[in-house]
Amino acid sequence: MIAEAGLAALWLAAAMALLQLACAGLGLRLKQDELVAAVRPVAIVQGVLAALSFGLLILLFLQSDMSVLLVAQNSHSAKPWLYKFAGAWGNHEGSMLLWVTVLALAGAAIAVLEHKLDRATLTATLGAQAFIALGFYAFLVIASSPFTRLDPPALDGMGLNPLLQDPGLAFHPPTLYFGYVGLSIAFSFAVGAMVTREVGPVFARAMRPWILGAWVFLTLGITAGSYWAYYELGWGGWWFWDPVENASLMPWLAATALLHSVNVLAARDGLRAWTLMLAVVAFSMSMLGTFLVRSGILTSVHAFAVDPTRGSFILVLLAIYIGGALALYGARVGRVKAGQGFDLLSREGGLVLNNLLLSVILGIVLIGTLYPIVAQAMGQQLSVGPPFFNKTTGPIALLLVAAMSAGPLLRWRRDEANALLQRVTVPIAAALLAMAAMFAAAPGTGWMEIAGLGLAAGLTIASFAPLWKRNLLRTPLFTWGMVVAHFGVAVSLAGMAADSAFTSERLVAARYGQPYYVGPWRVVLNGVAPVMGDNWSAVEGRVTATRGEGSTPLLLTPQRRFYSSPPTDTAEASIRTRADGQLYAVLGAQDAEGRWQLRLWWKPFVTLIWFGGALIALGGALSLIGRVFRERRNTKRREDAE
Repeated sequence: MIAEAGLAALWLAAAMALLQLACAGLGLRLKQDELVAAVRPVAIVQGVLAALSFGLLILLFLQSDMSVLLVAQNSHSAKPWLYKFAGAWGNHEGSMLLWVTVLALAGAAIAVLEHKLDRATLTATLGAQAFIALGFYAFLVIASSPFTRLDPPALDGMGLNPLLQDPGLAFHPPTLYFGYVGLSIAFSFAVGAMVTREVGPVFARAMRPWILGAWVFLTLGITAGSYWAYYELGWGGWWFWDPVENASLMPWLAATALLHSVNVLAARDGLRAWTLMLAVVAFSMSMLGTFLVRSGILTSVHAFAVDPTRGSFILVLLAIYIGGALALYGARVGRVKAGQGFDLLSREGGLVLNNLLLSVILGIVLIGTLYPIVAQAMGQQLSVGPPFFNKTTGPIALLLVAAMSAGPLLRWRRDEANALLQRVTVPIAAALLAMAAMFAAAPGTGWMEIAGLGLAAGLTIASFAPLWKRNLLRTPLFTWGMVVAHFGVAVSLAGMAADSAFTSERLVAARYGQPYYVGPWRVVLNGVAPVMGDNWSAVEGRVTATRGEGSTPLLLTPQRRFYSSPPTDTAEASIRTRADGQLYAVLGAQDAEGRWQLRLWWKPFVTLIWFGGALIALGGALSLIGRVFRERRNTKRREDAE
């Protein structure tokens, strides 16, 4: 009965979404206060029902109920409980139910927490949110139900994809979904504002916390996914420009631009129309990512291999949502009043430059991702890989970092060139000094790596400039957030440049006891032995690595695993982290002469990439907390004054 209860809750949630949309639309059109007043409680009930449905699906997985088709296809009774739990969204149907659950809970959160917007705009926003949810409910109940029964029940399940049997599955997909759904909230706010034509600082301040939250989750999801792929796939890389990786990067780029744009609107009442457009674009990118992952048109370790008919359903939703929003934008943007003006040499101008550079990078990634798909549909086979993306986006990204270095040092409204030059002298000097040191220490290093390390040094100095001559204890938390986030970008950039410039790689046919060298390390394969896990067997290498005479040996244990359900071979990398980098080993197959393929990497300072990503997310979280507390404090002051 659990599956039937879950399906019933899903249908009821869909009915609540339809009722919410009807109450919002009719209430605004007919000016019926009773209908408008019903929107908030209906949104809350919808969120509760969707959460109940998803909770029951998790329970089915934890109980290994093999009478449910989804459980039988994606779980196994011998799996550890964590993978049973996370397996609820490690498949197409479950991930879509998670998506719509987060969407419904977000709508409920808006209904409970949002009090700054005027009643009409809030009602239109909740109506737009219900409209988005309704399409996904229809998709689930019509084309992709997670509660379909299997008759007769399977004796045991087929198991979860071994590449997904990792703790990362419990963290990476949900954080990305929270980010995607957060962008749906920004989209709904934009639609609501366009319906009521109430676009201004109040609207921006109401939307900004949701954008910040979405951006934080996207940053965490992308950072965690990068590290997960790095250690799980055994390729030694942290970003492969895989189409599905790009599908998560594109919403992040759009959200980053939107976040900076909404700050201008909230603080200076500028960029009104542009902010609305970015909200539409950001959600469009999240919908496009959903389509790419679930359409069946991509071959990727990240993609769900599903019936293309489902992809067509999502494509129709994409056309309806985005086409409708663009049509509404075209119809209403001319009636949106112009905001306050500003000089090009100002902080607003710097943020506009930031937006333009982010938009160019987004356009390049979008074209590079979609062009092979379009070409394949026309009968041509081609691939667009890392060389294209690195050469096209790399220089623009460096320009973006340079603009970031100057941005916090600019004044609002208007600035003077001479005064700005004085403020950026120290960051420029730090960048040039770092470049010169890099060139002297490693003269064969490429120009992009040298520029990257130099700009990272300059951005580090510039990031802390807003704290100069300030009382640090009284500095607003959102200012600290900006400082930490920008510093995180500098840290990540330094890690990327160091990894690209200094990584050493070695592929050997290793004999027992024979030393091999990678970077500063002496590596020896001492033996290979069988080991067993909960639901896998493996051969495990015993590799020792030393760095210089008298150093304590490091033990690495790379494995080749075999999973019986489903039958799959995987390579499990062994990684040892030092203060200045990571030693990475992957065990391959044994040849006829008894030698083992052993791939080794020494990756200096590569951990800075993910440490920087964590700092970026932390900065966003600090800004979010600071903004929320400040708004509450201001609201209380207004109430006390009244």
